[in-house]
Amino acid sequence: MDKAELFNIRIEEPCLDAYKNAQIHWDGIAKPLDGLGVFEEIINKIAGITGNADVRIDKKAVVVMCADNGIIEEGVSQSGHEVTTVVSSNIAKGIASVCRMACVAGADVVPVDIGIKDNIEAEGLLDRKVSNGTANFAREPAITIEGLLQAIQTGIDITRDLKEKGYKIIATGEMGIGNTTTSSALASVMLNIPVSKVAGRGAGLSDEGLKRKISVIGDAIKKYGLDGQKENLREETFKALRCIGGLDIAGLAGVFIGGALYHIPVIVDGIISATAALAAERLVPGCRLYMIASHTGKEPACRFILDRLCLKPVIDAGLALGEGTGAVLLFPMLDMVMEVYRENTTFDDINITQYKRYTDI
Repeated sequence: MDKAELFNIRIEEPCLDAYKNAQIHWDGIAKPLDGLGVFEEIINKIAGITGNADVRIDKKAVVVMCADNGIIEEGVSQSGHEVTTVVSSNIAKGIASVCRMACVAGADVVPVDIGIKDNIEAEGLLDRKVSNGTANFAREPAITIEGLLQAIQTGIDITRDLKEKGYKIIATGEMGIGNTTTSSALASVMLNIPVSKVAGRGAGLSDEGLKRKISVIGDAIKKYGLDGQKENLREETFKALRCIGGLDIAGLAGVFIGGALYHIPVIVDGIISATAALAAERLVPGCRLYMIASHTGKEPACRFILDRLCLKPVIDAGLALGEGTGAVLLFPMLDMVMEVYRENTTFDDINITQYKRYTDI
């Protein structure tokens, strides 16, 4: 895939008939109209995405893109790249936080080495390495054009492969030291909001460390001429991803594009995942219609991005663990809601007239 092919991708709108049929089904269940609130809307949305009101989300996966970021050379993180290596290996072994939670949720974890600095041989870790980490964007563009396109294509291909294997819903996650810096930088550019309003402390920066992070990002945005919205959102987004982005973000953007292409719902996690989701929407308009928001992350930019994407998260708990843990938290909640959708008594079952809806579906 080259850049022209990426920009020429067209997304079909979700099936309105399936969405409406799911809503009609909800209205026939013996309960108050819209009694499960935003969860009913999510199930309707999944029906529209898949084109079928007979909704099933029994086979679930969380894709965790793992990559290192050269910008940590500028002192924007407490930790070094070796943490990415250790945690990515633990995810592959099934002993990381996201693995424990996914086990409870009945989801499979798919860790992907898309740009870890070290070379890891770990069973269960998909080797899709584009490069051994990114360059330090304070000095040079983070990713080559070819590398960026490869990373996006990798995400698209993984989504396609999961769809072919029968997965019904995908959560997104990441692992990579320095990726709250890359995501904050991208969020500032794409939202046209000052860095100071979107950059957070990541895994725990001091006041001085946060000032350093904001300064490094601000200088880079000016260096690459990214300060100010441009008329061509696709070109600006592509340039921003290449100059100040991360391979994990690029790979996840591909997952979101793949979700829209292959009609499979994709759950947004925290700030890194949300940044990738916004990048996907700007590169390929219409992708947001296939996204589901799980939570408002602790990083300041997360809520801004979800608002821009018109996505309503259901969890607000100050989550900042990463790895896709927030997205995985949504799975058991959806399973409980699906039990009502598929198995609950209907008004017809109990011979009672159902509630009337006085607004259009």
